[in-house]
Amino acid sequence: MKTAAVLFDLDGTILDTNELIIRSFLHALSGVMPPEFGREHIIPHMGNPLKDQMRHFTGRDNVDDLVEAYREYNLREHDALVTAFPHVPEVLEQLKAAGIKIGVVTTKFRMTAMRGMKLTGIDGFMDAVVAFDDVTHPKPHPEPVLKALEQLAAPPERALMVGDSPADMKSALAAGAVPVGVAWSLKGERVLLDAGARHIIRDMRDLYELAGLERETP
Repeated sequence: MKTAAVLFDLDGTILDTNELIIRSFLHALSGVMPPEFGREHIIPHMGNPLKDQMRHFTGRDNVDDLVEAYREYNLREHDALVTAFPHVPEVLEQLKAAGIKIGVVTTKFRMTAMRGMKLTGIDGFMDAVVAFDDVTHPKPHPEPVLKALEQLAAPPERALMVGDSPADMKSALAAGAVPVGVAWSLKGERVLLDAGARHIIRDMRDLYELAGLERETP
């Protein structure tokens, strides 16, 4: 069956926000976590809702002050540290030209998600955006993927969900979509395969074949 829609996670999948996220956590948790706390502790949990991560790291229930500190730093440094991964704009353009619907499913708030997409010039390609503040149950629950597919009028079995975290793979599987992991995930391919990834792409242009399109010669 021809692919009707391709959904993308945002951070770590089509936008390289990895360094921004890690620095934001280190800033917010400075003086809260022990000195040995570092990026190796942060990376495995990236992709989950921010409050959940803060609660996991600190063992605290009320983490509002830490979330505020994270967001203040994140917004301040955002434009200097965020870029699109290689070939993202051209792949989005080709998918659209082939009549495939494109959406973003993210655990970021809509305002920040749109800021990153506008900064990198990819916002105009999106037919649907489902952010953290659009759902009751974020990834790994199926609700965000199902909501995006409903907006795109695309059946789950004809949709790819591309992401860099286990939460993306689990959300796709639970929704009935095809989970696709990216090899540039900081978490590693094995983690994505263990979470249910059906395919791993090593170049964004690998999506052409998965979506039933011919890959153009570089």
